[in-house]
Amino acid sequence: MISTDVLKHEHRVIERMINILKIASEKLNSGEDVPAEIFRKSVDFIRTFADKCHHGKEENILFNEMENRGMPREGGPIGVMLMEHDEGRRFVKGLADAVEKYEKNNKEARTEIIRNALGYSELLTQHIFKEDNILYPMADQMFANEDQKELIKRFDKVDEEMGEGIHHKYVELVEKLEKELGI
Repeated sequence: MISTDVLKHEHRVIERMINILKIASEKLNSGEDVPAEIFRKSVDFIRTFADKCHHGKEENILFNEMENRGMPREGGPIGVMLMEHDEGRRFVKGLADAVEKYEKNNKEARTEIIRNALGYSELLTQHIFKEDNILYPMADQMFANEDQKELIKRFDKVDEEMGEGIHHKYVELVEKLEKELGI
């Protein structure tokens, strides 16, 4: 296994959450009541698993090491990925704020939830495609086997710092939300 395999595996879990957000948003848009808890748990997943854990590995380890080996941060693929991470964080903040309003029966909140959830979903779908098919193959070319082992050790340390069983906890959350939505 190489470092980008770890990140791709995490992408597959994140894609399942993106699907949850799309389906919950479609239900909300069609007039169905969707429990706020689904969106609140989605925000928790995104902020913890997708952002702190996954994006943390990319931003603090992989991207830095790619830059150390000569890939520019500004004006290149790393800069684009970082910009998209920040854009995703803005969508998630908008989603979290809208969920609070939704819980207080604010009529506009439904539209804000849909806009932010679908905006995040669309952004991340394209973002993941670019990482899996453009940036990660570039990274794979830059790192020898020993470098890969060191990157994986550093990724494992991030998981340890996040707390024991972090992946299992969030995979279970995804499975639970999929069942609640009939996916």
